[in-house]
Amino acid sequence: MEFEKWQGLGNDFIMIDGRKFEIEPPEKIKFLCDRNFGIGADGVIYILDSDKADVRMRIFNADGSEAEMCGNGIRCFAKYLDGKGEYSDGMKIETGAGILSVKKSGENVTVDMGEPILEADKIPVAGFGKKNVVGEDISVDGKTYKMTCVSMGNPHCIIFVDDLDAVKLEQIGRKFETHEKFPRKTNTEFVQVTGKDEVRMRVWERGSGITLACGTGACATAVAANLNKLCSKNVTVNLDGGSLQIEWRENNRIYMTGAATKVFSGQY
Repeated sequence: MEFEKWQGLGNDFIMIDGRKFEIEPPEKIKFLCDRNFGIGADGVIYILDSDKADVRMRIFNADGSEAEMCGNGIRCFAKYLDGKGEYSDGMKIETGAGILSVKKSGENVTVDMGEPILEADKIPVAGFGKKNVVGEDISVDGKTYKMTCVSMGNPHCIIFVDDLDAVKLEQIGRKFETHEKFPRKTNTEFVQVTGKDEVRMRVWERGSGITLACGTGACATAVAANLNKLCSKNVTVNLDGGSLQIEWRENNRIYMTGAATKVFSGQY
């Protein structure tokens, strides 16, 4: 099986052409992502044919579960196709979160991430009906936090804090992910505002744990920062692996710009 390893701000993926190789079962996905015994990655992305768009992307988390979408992953997906001579500016990519389009921005990639979903029952977040969840209480491990919830095709819970370094993400991340408020589990972002329209973010990704970056999480964070009147609609999100520029434009769509880099290729 031929593969390529790609990373977007340190969020890394095994890229496999699913038109040539079969999709592996969950236990094999877990093995491939294992950093000691396998190739090592935060997830596996398959390139597939689509009857709705130019091409289809399926992404599996490091635990073998399938995710709807991945912002860093779709930038890697576009650059992978570019390397194979299959990329065209504005091309449409079918994902579990809908059809998204991508364009080059110098060496970076800009992705039209679609419209944010704010209604609690669509994210989903239990106990809030159809209302937006902005600055609402959630109790985790004996402590109450203020959460803002956004879906970018996958669920996100954003917590704004005064001191990000004081957050013990490795201890509480999974407790947020599996909290009863989130029937489909959730990605969790802890965020500190560090300047005018600039934030620092750390993330616990559903199914993968702590990662260096999360593209959909950065988009959800920018939306949450605006809803809480902490930033405008054009936000620089600094993650452990680098920075993303997020714009919430007048057409209500979110545009994400960032890097994607090939690490190596190989055969398994």
